[in-house]
Amino acid sequence: MGIMTEAEAKTILDKVLKLSTADECTAQLTGSIEGNIRFALNNVSTSGVVSDTNLGVSVAFGRRVGTASTNDFSDASLARAVKRAEELARLAPENPEFVPAVEKQVYKPSSTFSAATAAITPEQRAEIAMASIAPCRAKNLIAAGFLNDEQSFVAFANSKGAFGYQRSTDMDYTCTVRTADGRGSGWVARSLQDSTSFKPASDIEIAMRKASASAEAQALEPGKYTVILEPAAASGLISFMFNFFDARQADEGRSFLSKKGGGNKLGEQVYDPRVTFMSDPWHPELAVLPWDATGRAREKMAMVENGKIANLIYTPYWAQKQGKPVVGRPGNIIMSGGTKSTADLVRETERGILVTRTWYIRMVDPQTVLLTGLTRDGTFYIENGQLKYPLKNFRFNESPVIMLNNIDELGRPVRVGEGMPMMIPPMRVRDFTFTSLSDAV
Repeated sequence: MGIMTEAEAKTILDKVLKLSTADECTAQLTGSIEGNIRFALNNVSTSGVVSDTNLGVSVAFGRRVGTASTNDFSDASLARAVKRAEELARLAPENPEFVPAVEKQVYKPSSTFSAATAAITPEQRAEIAMASIAPCRAKNLIAAGFLNDEQSFVAFANSKGAFGYQRSTDMDYTCTVRTADGRGSGWVARSLQDSTSFKPASDIEIAMRKASASAEAQALEPGKYTVILEPAAASGLISFMFNFFDARQADEGRSFLSKKGGGNKLGEQVYDPRVTFMSDPWHPELAVLPWDATGRAREKMAMVENGKIANLIYTPYWAQKQGKPVVGRPGNIIMSGGTKSTADLVRETERGILVTRTWYIRMVDPQTVLLTGLTRDGTFYIENGQLKYPLKNFRFNESPVIMLNNIDELGRPVRVGEGMPMMIPPMRVRDFTFTSLSDAV
């Protein structure tokens, strides 16, 4: 079935709620149509379209909770799903952290849907693949990439009167370009909600230039360097950091935002004063659903403001326990920046290293958010505002908390698609720690 209209979804959800005899019931419908095309060695390898729709039912008798799901929406199947959820709830132990479902909410719609993205055809996907492959063939380079476009809907309702419905679209593209001898590599990625702004011909040129320029990589002694992190490189570290913006983790001493002696660092200066992170469901380039996973209406809010922790996530249970208002998990993160591009930052750098991408990032120490990972797909030495020569890739050991205290300059934020939707600027930072070399390209 894929995509339901609001009327179709509400009809099913209303049936489910009426079938339930539990103290409370929440039902959610999700559906999507995903198209994709994959190419490698300058040839298309796979393509397809996947359509799916699913209903989830959650019921509670007191503090006992049960869930069930189905993708059959006949009346008999809906009744079975509700009955199964209620049977499981009666068997379940009481949940000591149970919090009742949200009351009726008012949701301000966000612009998450693009008709152009929803209308992408197999022919258009093939054209994008060929726009990536043909220039590489002409320059004796090898392209491998993946395009995924999706249109989806979410609808939910509960027995307290809350109801929401919204459609969304997304498109993600990545392409790696290698030299024929495999010694040079370049990479480009785009994450978009509206496909009309996607220009694969210009994007592939970036990856091609980096691949050709990185073929004769030289070794540089590991150590602390001034680096320019492209948005995709910075986002890999920053997204890890936001996994620890949970008030409970901080209050229980399990986070870099834990305070010695107990409590958390809400309101304290943790970063450079130029660092501000906002969450805005209605951001024109990064719109997300206007409700969170619990069904609570989202609001525009600062997570970090002028380097100070402005908000932490308070789940309904923890907020109730601590006597605080609920603060839902943000759907997106927008980092403030300036107006300069990555190229502008390079031109203004006397000496440093340009990092295209960070990869294979893993946690070393959650108390400091110390991370380890590798650079790849285009690492270059900068001298007097120019990319002088390519470098062998590095392993780094760095904390985004320290990184965001060593800022020289922030550029213009762009949308990146690693994990949580984010707007991240390119950034020049001091004393970024490289610990060893990597032979990978």
